[in-house]
Amino acid sequence: MTTGNNLSNLNRKDFQKEINGKNTDLFILKNPLGMEVAVTNYGCAILSIMIPDKDGHYDNVILGHDSIDAVINSPEPFLSTIIGRYGNRIAKGKFTLYGKEYELAVNNGPNHLHGGPTGFHARVWDAEQTDESTVNFSYTSADGEEGFPGELKVEVTYHLEDDTNALTIEYHATTDKPTVCNLTSHGFFNLHGIANPTPTILDNIVTINADYYCPIDETSIPTGEILKVEGTPMDFRTPHTVGERIFEKDQQLINGTGYDHCYVLNKVEAGELSLAATCEDPTTGRTMQVFTTEPGVQVYTGNWLGGFSGSHGATFPAHSAICFEAQCFPDTPNKPFFPTVTLMPDDEYCQITVYNFGVKE
Repeated sequence: MTTGNNLSNLNRKDFQKEINGKNTDLFILKNPLGMEVAVTNYGCAILSIMIPDKDGHYDNVILGHDSIDAVINSPEPFLSTIIGRYGNRIAKGKFTLYGKEYELAVNNGPNHLHGGPTGFHARVWDAEQTDESTVNFSYTSADGEEGFPGELKVEVTYHLEDDTNALTIEYHATTDKPTVCNLTSHGFFNLHGIANPTPTILDNIVTINADYYCPIDETSIPTGEILKVEGTPMDFRTPHTVGERIFEKDQQLINGTGYDHCYVLNKVEAGELSLAATCEDPTTGRTMQVFTTEPGVQVYTGNWLGGFSGSHGATFPAHSAICFEAQCFPDTPNKPFFPTVTLMPDDEYCQITVYNFGVKE
């Protein structure tokens, strides 16, 4: 199940390394429809997603690397990895929980980002591939790791569905003392397929199932407001191309250097698995639907990608990917009016997010 014989043309030996006494490896997932996903247990990084276009031609539609050393040393450390203990930003790297202040690494301007420099993206997870289409990852984050309280036990499962080209990511986490938990997958998608150079996603047609979003300040921290998308470039309730308004002199787009905002998803009830967003590449006809149980989705248009090299010589310039990071809202520990991310010892964190790929009829 993890040999070099795969559509992604990845070699298992290129992903086998011992890091701090734990072994990294390559895992190849396949479904009966011919979809293939390659992942490694270093950061649970997704290395490739091979799906057909309208003509049946397979391409890799996610930005990734072709060796473990390249994953570890990537100029984009969060490239298509699992993010934790806290996805997105926490203002000034500080929050207070039950009267005690916690200090975190400041690794994004004045703020904490994505669990810190040695967050879940930079850890070797235990891994077990249970069948051709499923791999289970587990990691125990020690009390105090990256400044967060409580020992957090995390399980993440990647599973390919049998009857559709869908990747389902399921998360579970428990803690032994009150903590904050906001996990996400930071997949950098390009439905055209990665190349040298990878084309931009500015012509991708996107819809987002959200009437509201979280505006940000000049350091990308939410202001605490929840505003209507109506009448703004943030409105994707009907289909728009990414590039149609991204360069407008709108203060939110200036603050984010493009789209880098959390959308407040329309939900009938909290925690339901419902449609968050859709994306279509007009050239290849490939489509992607994102479903999630989370209240928000961070939409990021690869504004800071600098043209570095990835898998098989592909290069990743600015705007060569779009991310749909299902999560709670950024800086929630410091925003009492946002849905809580506090996890208690007698509770369990659960999330399901599905990336369903297809072709426009």
